[in-house]
Amino acid sequence: MSPIEAAADDLHDLAALWSVGEVRAHDVVEAACAALVAGLDSPALRILAGCTRTEAEYEVPGLLPAALDELGLVFHHRDDADGREAVVRVLARGLLAGRLTPRELASRVHRRFGHQLPLAERLAELDDAYDTVAYGDRTPAQLDAEVTAEAGRLAHGGPDRRRAPQ
Repeated sequence: MSPIEAAADDLHDLAALWSVGEVRAHDVVEAACAALVAGLDSPALRILAGCTRTEAEYEVPGLLPAALDELGLVFHHRDDADGREAVVRVLARGLLAGRLTPRELASRVHRRFGHQLPLAERLAELDDAYDTVAYGDRTPAQLDAEVTAEAGRLAHGGPDRRRAPQ
């Protein structure tokens, strides 16, 4: 994967996390800066990257969808089912990259989506299992392995991040 493709993926992933409140607006601005440095470019991306921390809270909601659109990337709105699934996949990749522990992944997904998102149901069940590990027949290490396996299954599936040409 080229640096430009990696930057586009990172920006898309951060946008998905931002859309459900998992990251702050200034994190999106930092990702926009990194995308510009990597070689991505569009008018809205330049404006987004130039926002201060204070401006970010007010400007990201309008600029981020425009920047992603200009770059040919999908923007997921808060109530978008594909967006919720994208967030689960982003968090799963975070575990595989070492940014989250298995317990953190299961807990964050369970807290955010409960048992209401079929794609994430197994992670929610495993989070429940962590809560009762002292009374069950599995060890924390076994649960970690199950969460990691589930993250591997989830991480690379799903719809394309790019919009279909119109």
